[in-house]
Amino acid sequence: MRQIVLDTETTGISWKQGHRIIEIGCVELIDRRETGNHYHAYLNPEREVDAGAFAVHGLSNIFLQDKPLFSEVMDKFMAYIKDSELLIHNASFDVGFLDYELNLLSSANKITDVCVVSDTLMMARAKHPGVRNSLDALCKRYYVDNSNRELHGALLDASLLAKVYLAMTGGQGTLFVQDHSESGGNSMDKQKMMSEKAWNLLITPLDAPMVQAHQDYLKQMQSAGACLWLEEEG
Repeated sequence: MRQIVLDTETTGISWKQGHRIIEIGCVELIDRRETGNHYHAYLNPEREVDAGAFAVHGLSNIFLQDKPLFSEVMDKFMAYIKDSELLIHNASFDVGFLDYELNLLSSANKITDVCVVSDTLMMARAKHPGVRNSLDALCKRYYVDNSNRELHGALLDASLLAKVYLAMTGGQGTLFVQDHSESGGNSMDKQKMMSEKAWNLLITPLDAPMVQAHQDYLKQMQSAGACLWLEEEG
């Protein structure tokens, strides 16, 4: 299963006001493992960056003026995300901007025409109702280190979200993770270590020789006394 964790930075808060994308960051997951095949691009928005947006991401008009236009990266970007599941925090925001950029280029495609979109904010709200579920809050809840996140950045935020998503949907791995309000701050380091290890748990299917070796080992145990596993099988 191929999933792409995506984030964008923009010139302002609404594409309906003509704001544009200035950064796209993507992290690829295949079978819940980061592949290192990331996608990242800064873009010239052909307009000024709002002061409020600059305070969030720190990407200035001067920095962006020599960057490529969205039209120059569109084909490569769309090919990268095609046939994947996009994982986006507050997906309506990013998808709205991406569809706006495509519409400006008279593209026949929308993002949902080429891939499936899943909103990790909706997932988090369903799993943790009644509490804050921002990316920073989720990093704290799942012990994801975001200490180097002084400003927002699309690739940085996508990387953090990938780790949060894996922890949040990790099955048994989530047994090691508790809200701070529940844990009371006890054994925090131990829980952090266990949850970090849980993200990377591998499930290895057993082949016939491995199963036989296990059965032989149980029979050796039984020869020295009762073996509960064999008794259960019987």
